[in-house]
Amino acid sequence: MKRLSVLLVAVLLIASVFPALAQEGESFVTVMHYFTGTLGRESLNQIFQEFQHETGITIFDNPIGHEDFKTTILVMAAGGDLPDLFSYWAGARVQFVVDSGALAPIDELWNANNLDEVVPASIAQGATLYNGARYLIPFGYHYAGFFYNPAVMEAAGITEFPATWDEFKAMCDTLLASGVTPIALGSMNRWPAQFWFDYLLLRTAGPEYRAALMAGEASYTDPQVVRVMELWKELVDKGYFVPDANAYDWTDAADQVANGEAAMTLMGTWITGYWNGQGLEPVTNYDFFPFPTIDEGVPNAVVGPVDGFVMSANAAHPISAQKLLLYLLTNTDAQAIWAVGQGALSPNVNVDPSIYNDVMSRAADTVAAADTFAFNYDLATTPPMAEGGLDLFAKFMNDPAGYQTYLEETQAVAVQVFGGS
Repeated sequence: MKRLSVLLVAVLLIASVFPALAQEGESFVTVMHYFTGTLGRESLNQIFQEFQHETGITIFDNPIGHEDFKTTILVMAAGGDLPDLFSYWAGARVQFVVDSGALAPIDELWNANNLDEVVPASIAQGATLYNGARYLIPFGYHYAGFFYNPAVMEAAGITEFPATWDEFKAMCDTLLASGVTPIALGSMNRWPAQFWFDYLLLRTAGPEYRAALMAGEASYTDPQVVRVMELWKELVDKGYFVPDANAYDWTDAADQVANGEAAMTLMGTWITGYWNGQGLEPVTNYDFFPFPTIDEGVPNAVVGPVDGFVMSANAAHPISAQKLLLYLLTNTDAQAIWAVGQGALSPNVNVDPSIYNDVMSRAADTVAAADTFAFNYDLATTPPMAEGGLDLFAKFMNDPAGYQTYLEETQAVAVQVFGGS
């Protein structure tokens, strides 16, 4: 209740500022975003300052923490109090707001500037199109993989990384024997655990089944989902995870890997931006390997989010807002600042690939070689369903033995969200 009250106060404060600016013509643009981490905030501030210097348009931005943003932006959309632009995660979350009528299509902007020649077709198709129209400008994307401490691996005698599930478990046994906990997971805010569910499902049941589950066309009590939880539970039962995952956030898990308490963590490429900020060097102090194959013959899918910006349907400064949208994607200097500062991959094909360090360059190659780019769980299904799934993952990490009950509870949420029985 206290958190909800804080959010409502924040919404009222923001709403009290933005309407006043609506009377100031096109010399302003209002922006909300969830990039509150030190490196992301610094990078975005630099980009915004350059835009203001080049255009004379003043940006009023309101950063809100990642978790609070999810609720705040939906409350503002429902109340018709959205800013001109806001950052959002491509996939089901944008679809949810598009379906509410709160966003403005940007097809004219897209076509007039030949953005099909700027954004790779795989990202343009999956991240920008909703109900047949363009709504999102991609700003950066990430890839989730196993990020590890090379010194810990070397000390355990590990020089080759697993391509299969059996090899992965053998590597974990080797790490345990060397006195190191193999896996760190900081699931305090629930979402970091989703990558385990995503990859276990994609590597066994495949992308088509996973898409059906995300759309409410399959059940959380299906044998395919039960198998995922059994595979996950086996890892927990063997002591591969640092205990009490729900007591830590993702940066705690990153720290556990960096200081050698754990060997690796399954996380997005933004962890490289965090570690770079701690003074760690790619390849020397951290590196990555992809999630291994579990069942042969299943298409190779990679998981990650696409961060973008969208324009509200009732934007008070639509011309300035579109200028900023275009700048964020097409200005290669801005894209490079963001990619390096945030640990992101650029959706702009004109960005010089030499900006990437060796780890990020190989991450980009891994994405390019995959059969499918899948949005992570909470971006692949509707926000109400995502809440039910994230609760499932948190309960599982607290007590894996109850997974059958949790799946039945999650399916009950799915029935409420999607209908059916």
